[in-house]
Amino acid sequence: MQQLAEISDVSPAAIHKIERSGMVPTITTLLKLAAALGVSVSYFVEEGETPPEPVHYTPADQRPRVYTSHKGLSLSGITGSYQKFQTAAAIARMAPGASSGEKALRHAGEELVHVLSGEVSFRVNSRDYILKAGDSLQFDGNLPHHWENKSKMPVQLIWIACRNRD
Repeated sequence: MQQLAEISDVSPAAIHKIERSGMVPTITTLLKLAAALGVSVSYFVEEGETPPEPVHYTPADQRPRVYTSHKGLSLSGITGSYQKFQTAAAIARMAPGASSGEKALRHAGEELVHVLSGEVSFRVNSRDYILKAGDSLQFDGNLPHHWENKSKMPVQLIWIACRNRD
């Protein structure tokens, strides 16, 4: 577990919780684990007897909470199963001072963030971006990246992760 944690940049505690079904991992976490193990994300998804519908509806009052290990970040899912679709998205609320941590993030796939309110800083591949309401940023997840809410106000975003096609 420690070796997997080191090569995937996912904490041993998170891996333990995932193994024990104590938490549902984020798409980013699944992408990191899949890359570290050399498998596709579908490896982690149990296939039911009937394939999921090619359409998914998420009522506003039934958005599932998506686990994240980042303090000050809460995610509410707005997409269907990652088993069926190539994209996962969430409404994100980032508290003042929240950040992705000291170490730059890297993972397979792409990310797209769109700021609904507030202001957030992103650093992607050594370049800084200050995003305000209405701004969007799309980037390859393999590029080193970091995010932080340096303001005194919460930020609300739509956060989308797209996996690589198998």
